[in-house]
Amino acid sequence: LYFRFQPSTDISGQTPVKSSVQRSIRTSILNQWRINSETLEGLWPKKESIVHVKCREHISIYTLHGEPIFFQHFDGPIYPTLRTLHRYPFLLPAVGIDRGAIRFLLQGAHMMCPGMTSKGGYLPPAESELMAGTPIALHAEGKEHAVGIGILKLSTEEMKKVNKNIGVETITYLGDDLWQAQKL
Repeated sequence: LYFRFQPSTDISGQTPVKSSVQRSIRTSILNQWRINSETLEGLWPKKESIVHVKCREHISIYTLHGEPIFFQHFDGPIYPTLRTLHRYPFLLPAVGIDRGAIRFLLQGAHMMCPGMTSKGGYLPPAESELMAGTPIALHAEGKEHAVGIGILKLSTEEMKKVNKNIGVETITYLGDDLWQAQKL
């Protein structure tokens, strides 16, 4: 898992983000997430500055008043943190895993297709197909909030057809180091 980090040893610096860079981050978020500008304003008010927390492995965490609100690997997609996703559950499209997959997810494992195609799993219907490479929220059978964030390795329709191998690469999950870091 390439987003795992130890805040005590992996943070290399913190710098306030210039307003021009903040504008480009806002634009990226509006394009990548299922969010409108009013909701983004509630999450991150325009008058508030964020801080860029640089970490090893080219991980960037962006904080507001010390609280991590989103993160990025290299110049890849910007992901909300799980805590942000709990407050705004509609930010990312969702897939569901069955009860049997929960313990593996909470150990940082990638999610296999059968965990999402089984009776307790969930994949969107064909008309709402999600393509490979899409950041998604991982929901667990019987749980209210997302338990992880990942990237689809196959489209949701391919997962239904193939029904084996890794379907979602897990990025962050409930209880990992990013979840534990409530303030940076």
